[in-house]
Amino acid sequence: MDNDNKSTPNEDTQLIGTIQLLAGKTKADPNPDELERLKKLIKKNVPFSLRGYFMAYLLREIAQANTPRRNSGRDSAKAPRAKREAKPVQTEQPVAEKPQQKVREEKPLPEGARTLYLNIGKMKRLYAKELSQLLQTELEINREDIYSIRIHDKYSFISMSEENCEKAIAKLNGMDIKGRTASVSYSNKE
Repeated sequence: MDNDNKSTPNEDTQLIGTIQLLAGKTKADPNPDELERLKKLIKKNVPFSLRGYFMAYLLREIAQANTPRRNSGRDSAKAPRAKREAKPVQTEQPVAEKPQQKVREEKPLPEGARTLYLNIGKMKRLYAKELSQLLQTELEINREDIYSIRIHDKYSFISMSEENCEKAIAKLNGMDIKGRTASVSYSNKE
């Protein structure tokens, strides 16, 4: 049992590399809605005090799945489970598209709404809540005046009334947001 708890410096280095790789993949994930859904499931089903251990357990399972062992019967039972936990986006991608479409159908944009394109996204660590607060303070509007915000890796889309869109284009163009000069325009794809 003592041998299981001790790790060599080489194993620690490999784990650190795995952690850094997974953190990088998390930031650049092409399907953030799926990650958000999984995060909510974890938040709902794993008590706060166990979440650190839960992540450690998942990391251990990934490490064990990627480490070849002599006892192949034992590995074959664990490997598929660890892969499912390690790469939930790939295994559940078709499922993720249906809720997205469902959400869009539930909230159609009101008459006269327009969509703006912003050249800043998740890679600059821009989040919907921050963007919403920025729009509210700069444009002097309420939260309800913003119909939707969709943050992608390198850009974002904001849907508002045409009047508020005009204000946003006038006030936000050229503004420094998260270390990048903002370029705001009407979206070609609405």
